[in-house]
Amino acid sequence: MSLKARIYRPAKNAMQSGRRNMKKWRLDYSPVAARSGDPLMGWTGSKDMASQVSLKFEDKESAIAYCEENGIEYTVFEPKERKLNIKAYADNFASNRVLG
Repeated sequence: MSLKARIYRPAKNAMQSGRRNMKKWRLDYSPVAARSGDPLMGWTGSKDMASQVSLKFEDKESAIAYCEENGIEYTVFEPKERKLNIKAYADNFASNRVLG
């Protein structure tokens, strides 16, 4: 059984304004076994222990080096950089403002 992993930098949580956990890179293992539902309680479970492991790294190169040292297949997902549209509050009241 060969483990497969994805390396990515998490996106900002839409419910929070902070950007604290966006700088570290994460390594998550791809699921090997399907999830199953418990008929009595309705909980979802799996016998796949690797899907519960999430590793954090300071940079992308460290995560790649970890995978290569341990023989783990990996895929790197590059983050999309946000575009800043910086405006002054006074721009809301400018006479040449375009409404739309």
